[in-house]
Amino acid sequence: MSGVVDLAAVKAAGEAKAKAEQVRAEAARQGGSAAVPPSALVIDVDEAGFERDVLQRSAEVPVVLDFWAEWCEPCKQLGPLLERLAVEYNGRFLLAKIDVDANQMLMQQFGIQGIPAVFAVVAGQALPLFQGAVPEAQIRETLDQLIQVGEERFGLTGITVDADASEAGGASARPAGPYDALLEAAMSALDAGDLAGAVQAYKNVLADDPAHPEAKLGLAQAELLQRVQGLDAGTVRKNAADDPADVDAQIAAADLDLVGGHVQDAFGRLVETVRRTAGEDRNAARLRLLELFEVIGADDPRVTAARQALARVLF
Repeated sequence: MSGVVDLAAVKAAGEAKAKAEQVRAEAARQGGSAAVPPSALVIDVDEAGFERDVLQRSAEVPVVLDFWAEWCEPCKQLGPLLERLAVEYNGRFLLAKIDVDANQMLMQQFGIQGIPAVFAVVAGQALPLFQGAVPEAQIRETLDQLIQVGEERFGLTGITVDADASEAGGASARPAGPYDALLEAAMSALDAGDLAGAVQAYKNVLADDPAHPEAKLGLAQAELLQRVQGLDAGTVRKNAADDPADVDAQIAAADLDLVGGHVQDAFGRLVETVRRTAGEDRNAARLRLLELFEVIGADDPRVTAARQALARVLF
């Protein structure tokens, strides 16, 4: 960061560590830093409050800066992920969100050329982390390294989170995400039996965030329920038994198997259908099997086994 931004803080690591220790000693003398609710782990920061909210707090905990804007589509994917991780890491870092449209000076001081851009401030020292909507695994690795540096070089142990503060103060246990209203609408539609409404609500989330895990799972489940609605189970199963070559009948029977809790039967039926078919029929059975994987979840051992069986018949 040399030559890019002057944070008006300590310039050497030794001085930064000394300042951090001084701040912690003063806090201890006054009885220690008060515990904060989970909702306080994500804050909005502007130019006026940057010294107080970022520089001073960075003597207690690493502060991660998320530079974003309302018009930035990748920001809509990265922002909620960082917010979720801030709560999950439980006070080991603080997330400060900076709207670049409203804080042009900070954007210029950090030399930001594109957003989303993520930096950190540790004991007054600024360092770039990454730019763009990177994978969650990479973000976690970066955060772990940041926290380790904060602990080993500057003695930053994080801030105490009051797990009961959300109940006492009526605050949410996590920051409200941009899709919470849509996800709640989907659940309400499911409870009311409005499967089409639930499907549309989940699709609205995925239109902005195609990788949203909760919306992907919800959509797969709602579409499955929508497909089996109105089916006569006896007729479907008879058709599948009478004509094993009828791909549509096998797909419908697999849907009923899954809804009835017969997961392995559903997977086995479609794997066998893929094995003995070709062309469009094979592709239809394969795609439905992949959709049913989404309903159960990638981590389920039955999905893992079925994926291996599918690979064997395909290759």
